[in-house]
Amino acid sequence: MLDFTHDPQARSWVAAAQAAGCDFPLQNLPHGVFARIGRHEPPRGGVAIGDQVLDLARLAATGVLQGEPQVACEVAARETLNAYMGLGLPAWRSLRRALFRLLSDQADAATQERLKACLVPLAQAEMKLPVEVRNYTDFYTSVHHATNVGKVVRPDDPLTPNFKWLPIAYHGRASSVVASGTAYHRPRGQAMAPGAAAPVYGPCRRLDFELEMGFFVGPDTVLGQPIPLAEAADHIFGMCLLNDWSARDHQFWEMNPLGPFLGKNFCTSISPWVVTMEALAPFRVPFARPAGDPQPLAYLDDASDRAQGSLDIQLEVRLQSHKHRAQGRDGDRITATSFRHQYWTVAQMLAQHTVGGCNVCSGDLMGTGTISGPTAGEAGAIVELSVGGTRDVPLPSTGEVRRFLEDGDCVILQGWCEKPGAARIGFGECRGTILPALD
Repeated sequence: MLDFTHDPQARSWVAAAQAAGCDFPLQNLPHGVFARIGRHEPPRGGVAIGDQVLDLARLAATGVLQGEPQVACEVAARETLNAYMGLGLPAWRSLRRALFRLLSDQADAATQERLKACLVPLAQAEMKLPVEVRNYTDFYTSVHHATNVGKVVRPDDPLTPNFKWLPIAYHGRASSVVASGTAYHRPRGQAMAPGAAAPVYGPCRRLDFELEMGFFVGPDTVLGQPIPLAEAADHIFGMCLLNDWSARDHQFWEMNPLGPFLGKNFCTSISPWVVTMEALAPFRVPFARPAGDPQPLAYLDDASDRAQGSLDIQLEVRLQSHKHRAQGRDGDRITATSFRHQYWTVAQMLAQHTVGGCNVCSGDLMGTGTISGPTAGEAGAIVELSVGGTRDVPLPSTGEVRRFLEDGDCVILQGWCEKPGAARIGFGECRGTILPALD
């Protein structure tokens, strides 16, 4: 549903919101949680605009807002966004529209002056996890990723028979979800080498990233009550970037018969800014299956989801090695793709999650699964790019190569949306650095 907040001609009085390539123009207004660097103060909710954060706690205290937007602002200003996500679409929409008007260059001079006192430069903001992650589920919804990895593990039968019939997922570990910028130690675990008689224990030798997106649940549901697909979109607050780091040697040894465990539970990184589904509305695209593929069962099929269930979000991964940093380089782009290639929509994922009666809670995090496109250069994990560690992945600016990740490597995910007739919006970045395994 498009409205005046999507007008590509609208401008903000915050000058940086109009800068070329800016992720946070007036049409975006993503939510996050921050604290000022060097200050002993509690975290609080904020909204990104240009190179600034609008401090919602300060804004709520000004008296500029009234009615529903004021109530929503007070809730969005808390230390986590869980309660705000629980308010639902009418409250989210009312605050978005109010903030758009206040930050627009059409706001009067007195309003602009009052809001300037509520701005904090992004450079002075330490970003926190946007929610208290109580539950985390990771899906597996890219047919290209599933096929590529399947060829490594099961060359003769790469795609499992259920993949095209339902959005596959596993319940992940919420405690190890971390904010972008958090470094982690290379994990230890068991691995079985081909032809070996027994597994060995030690540091992961086939460490990988996974290019994913995350989405956050809105209002709570009741145990036993599914979310119908036709209503699922209204239960999703917004999306972030997500890197579900993977220890492939540990994963492939332990995953049968119950699926991922230590190969996945050591760290999952998410970007700090949550781009709302309202902001993403101009970039919805139709969802359709190839003619020869099975069509979704009735409970996973809805006319609105077919018409606009997919999202054209551009994604890329850069790898910055220790050598890059020593030379003052940003790293090399090693893959790029679009979220529109996913085989299932986010609404279908949420509907499937609840169809058996599982209740969901405000702020629950869902990972979309690795996002890979149809060509070799669109692979969303290094296990695909290196074809199971048999080919080099070049880092041209330093002359290095990778088959899997090394200590000191920093992986940086970025995402944005752009098309003619709409303002470009972005997600910022999600980065994480690998430290050596603990002794």
